[in-house]
Amino acid sequence: MVSSMRRLIGAEWLRRGLLALALVALGGGVVFAQGSGASGAEAKQGSASAQSSSPSTPQTVPNALPVASPSPSTASPSPSAAPLPNTVPPSATSPLTKAQARELFQSVDEILAFVSKDTDLPIVHGVKRKMLTRDAVNKYLRGKFDEDAGAKRLQRSEIVLKKFGLLDRDFNLRPFMISLLTEQVAGFYDSKTKTVNLLDWIAPEEQKPVLAHELTHALQDQRVGLSKWSSVGSNAIARNAMEDNQHIQTDEADTARDAVAEGQAMVTFLDYSLRETGKTLQSAPELMERLKGSLSDTSGSPILERAPLLLQRSLLFPYSEGMCFEDAILVKNGKDAAFGAVLASPPNSSFEILHPEAYMAHTPVPVLRLPDIHPLIDAQYTPYDVGVMGEFDVQILTELFGGQEIAAALAPEWRGGIYYAAQRRSAVTAAEKASTASIALLYESKWRNEDSARSFLRVYAGELPRKYSGLARRTQDEADESEQVYSTSEGDVLLSIDGTGVFISEGFPLELARKLRDRVGKAQSDGPLEVAGAGNRGGSNAFARDAGAFDPGLSLAQKISSAGVMKAAIDDAERYTLKRQ
Repeated sequence: MVSSMRRLIGAEWLRRGLLALALVALGGGVVFAQGSGASGAEAKQGSASAQSSSPSTPQTVPNALPVASPSPSTASPSPSAAPLPNTVPPSATSPLTKAQARELFQSVDEILAFVSKDTDLPIVHGVKRKMLTRDAVNKYLRGKFDEDAGAKRLQRSEIVLKKFGLLDRDFNLRPFMISLLTEQVAGFYDSKTKTVNLLDWIAPEEQKPVLAHELTHALQDQRVGLSKWSSVGSNAIARNAMEDNQHIQTDEADTARDAVAEGQAMVTFLDYSLRETGKTLQSAPELMERLKGSLSDTSGSPILERAPLLLQRSLLFPYSEGMCFEDAILVKNGKDAAFGAVLASPPNSSFEILHPEAYMAHTPVPVLRLPDIHPLIDAQYTPYDVGVMGEFDVQILTELFGGQEIAAALAPEWRGGIYYAAQRRSAVTAAEKASTASIALLYESKWRNEDSARSFLRVYAGELPRKYSGLARRTQDEADESEQVYSTSEGDVLLSIDGTGVFISEGFPLELARKLRDRVGKAQSDGPLEVAGAGNRGGSNAFARDAGAFDPGLSLAQKISSAGVMKAAIDDAERYTLKRQ
């Protein structure tokens, strides 16, 4: 689910906007906030490519990193649900001088060599570099965000996330995301043009650690071809049972690969930042243990700190959890296993990212099956969205609905989950189609035991009053103790438990909801175990992989991370490394 949110914002270009946010979470803007504050003289406006050149020696560059945002004490807070400005705040410094620009261009070769040695990823060919103005970056990001396909994916995912209750009904996602991206970018690597894009308003010493991150993406690109490698799933709407299950099989594959790409780049970012100490994450594993506590800290980014929990967690996921995943492999199995081998045989799910020991042991990740429900619903509904509710999704949902303690206890009990969303054919106008009332949703989940299943059902049921007006329980319509039936302003709601399985229907008429429950439940007990997959992975327990996937939550983070490194992720790391030095 969260992976579709990441996918909804696009892969490649979104990565160019997220590094800065990651930096903020990791370092509070200690280094990168300099020269990127919300006040000061307006940066010089100019053409998109003030300078560009090709390296004299082979090089590469990462996907993109934003600069850290100003500290909370100097920046104005932005309401999470209110539209935010869609332009980057004025720069506190003047554009780079010719000498500074020359220094930054020349540093690309040196940093690229460091990254290659740090990762054992070879430099295959040279990398072009270009200097961009702030205005050019803003224009580029807004243009990408406004592309028709991206806008449609955004609208679809936003409605489903609101239907689940992961976003408030009145939250406007598009202006928030545009503001987040345009305020966070700090330079980026474009795998299509094989160019590293530098920023003319940020001092060279502030951009160099970001270059270590971005040049990691460049080496990854030369190794596996990032554009194709990072986009396993399909953005097309599934319209039959075969396509439904193809989507489900690979729903979190893009998210997992994104976490690998960003996690590797975060390792090199930290190693570069620590270079003067002679330490690396591999040689000093205790550094990661001390760093973990700050990985989810958003206090360095006023915008991200006020964002909905879903956005905070999903946007930081590839940086924080990806770094922990890579570090675990690096410490246990070495550099080749953590970099080249993982790129060649990437994980398929958020479960594997959260549990790297499961990935290293080739533990199959169970995936629930969706039977052919189209004969039951297609006359009145059109297919809208289908995907996986993974362990990471459950972490967010249960924390939002029940708090951190409940989430910490329940998420590890997760044993699989899928959802299907359909839109009423009676919704004709744009306003009707944009409303959550037009969406009917089913969600089937499996749990470790009956106690955890009942606990999840209680948490989910407790959130219904916040999601719906006119909520009324209809005990007279409940078949037995296993059912909870409600009337809401958006139609019937059925909550049902059967052993370790929990079925939820929102918006489908009660009679149809029961038919769907019975058909979906029966499908889980028939046939062989399905496992997550998107290609071939070596080992005796190799995963089968098909094409297609859509996860509304994490695809948002994926779109953002393709626009650059998040300040929030890198700043937390930077803050820690500064303390250590």
